[in-house]
Amino acid sequence: MSPEHRAQRAAQRQLDAYNTGDIDAFVACYHPDVRIFDLKTGEQTMSGREEMHNAYGPMFQKFPELNAVVTTRSVVGNVVFDREFVTGRGEPIQVMAIYEVDEHELITKVWFVR
Repeated sequence: MSPEHRAQRAAQRQLDAYNTGDIDAFVACYHPDVRIFDLKTGEQTMSGREEMHNAYGPMFQKFPELNAVVTTRSVVGNVVFDREFVTGRGEPIQVMAIYEVDEHELITKVWFVR
């Protein structure tokens, strides 16, 4: 399987889990040592599955209508570029998410632009 195919499968799997609010399935899409960054500032905002679970779990509970739709997806090698339209948490927002995926179909790094 090509790196592009693995990367796209990983990105879609995490999106599906996000949209169902399944925190365990969502976090399982990420490498245990995943690092998440704000692309504008370059700052790391989160690291590791446990920190993700602690941040996203309560959010999924508080906003059961949370939903992200990919409006554009590009894949280059093992990196996925998703432009997403997110609703269910107040005002709808547009987000660019960039996912780096390893050979095991786990997301190792994420950069967000809001």
